[in-house]
Amino acid sequence: MDVMDKYEKLEKVGEGTYDKVYRAKDKATGQLVALKKTHLKMDEEGIPPIVLHEISLLNLLSHSLYVVRLLAVKQATKNGKHFLYLFFKFLDTNLKKFLDIYHRGPNTRPLPTHLVKNFLYQLCKEVAHCHAHGVLHRDLKPQNLLVDKEKGILKIIADLGLSRAFTVPMTSYTREIVTLWYRAPEVLLGTTHYSTGVHMWYVGCIFAEMVRRQALFPGDSELQQLLHICRLLGTPTEEQWPGLTALRDWHEFPQWKPQSLARAVPTLEPEGIDLLSKMLQLDPSNRISAKAAMEHPYFDSLDKSQF
Repeated sequence: MDVMDKYEKLEKVGEGTYDKVYRAKDKATGQLVALKKTHLKMDEEGIPPIVLHEISLLNLLSHSLYVVRLLAVKQATKNGKHFLYLFFKFLDTNLKKFLDIYHRGPNTRPLPTHLVKNFLYQLCKEVAHCHAHGVLHRDLKPQNLLVDKEKGILKIIADLGLSRAFTVPMTSYTREIVTLWYRAPEVLLGTTHYSTGVHMWYVGCIFAEMVRRQALFPGDSELQQLLHICRLLGTPTEEQWPGLTALRDWHEFPQWKPQSLARAVPTLEPEGIDLLSKMLQLDPSNRISAKAAMEHPYFDSLDKSQF
């Protein structure tokens, strides 16, 4: 039986180079699912390794409360073409859409502080979970964080096609890993060897965006992105960031002094500014870890027992 005989496609909710994502309904139970349909170009050994890699990561992480659950995997052939279907629990709102509810329209208002802390703590916990399992997601951004509005839970989107396990020592990875606005400076400067510090840069950018209603570094090119970062955080030096000048795309940038983060995120309380500054360290080795961030005083007023 065609796998889609069991499901009714309701609408297409996303499309990539090799796959399409639909909202679908189980005809028997009425359960809503997110259905990712991928056209497989089979090689001599069957399913391509990159697809098996994604599925293995999903199975590794999906037992977590904070990763969208993978419900099933099905393979089908139709008209001589091979397809892989991944079924996930359906959530209709991502963090970007959720923020837009507050930040746009006639009743625009900031995201309440308790929600910022709630979502940020969950994100740090998700990232720590990935790190504990040796996984770099490498595409963290508001669009890839889904919100369960009923339960107030933030979940990492389960499409981990850009993820991979990391090992020690670090190996060489591609630099084309994330939407430009959230890309870490070491990646912008051409490093191909990076680790968990890139996650904390993404988390810091998302943190600031939740508070200030807009992206912190909205560059439209890699160079402009670096200039945005340097104007706010100061132009780094070799003394501050050992190995900086050896990075492939380093050159002499204008010499800016660091500005106050409090001016960029004026409504954020002092403890939040301190945590944000620890996440947005230019030298990745100086960035706070996800686990340490969860113990920061910024979260002292948060009821962590709910997580």
